[in-house]
Amino acid sequence: MNRKVVFDAYAILALIENDTGAQTVADMLADKEIAIFLSVINFGEIYYIILRRNGEQAAEEVIQSILLEESLTIVEMPWPRVKEAARIKSRGGLSYADAFALSLAKELYAPLVTGDPEIRSLAQHIGVEIIWL
Repeated sequence: MNRKVVFDAYAILALIENDTGAQTVADMLADKEIAIFLSVINFGEIYYIILRRNGEQAAEEVIQSILLEESLTIVEMPWPRVKEAARIKSRGGLSYADAFALSLAKELYAPLVTGDPEIRSLAQHIGVEIIWL
């Protein structure tokens, strides 16, 4: 794999809901030269959003389909990662889950794929490149 990117929940939800950026996300998932990372916190965020909108069966189906994506790695969040996300969150202006996506992108020196407007302004201040959907 030549490139790395980090997805946040927004990227996966754009794909699932065929929203703006869905094709970009689908293309990245299909590109075997891109390693894609998703924090387990953002994975949980996807689950609860689908659960709230469409029920448990839909949420389970989405989770299972994500787990089948060979190019996508779910990243666990031990204390050092949680602590860094908390530091980013302390700057204000974004959700706790978004802080995990930014923190992981920063750690991996990888762009964050998102369309979340909360993230856009803070990302440049912490040195994370954004691939905007």
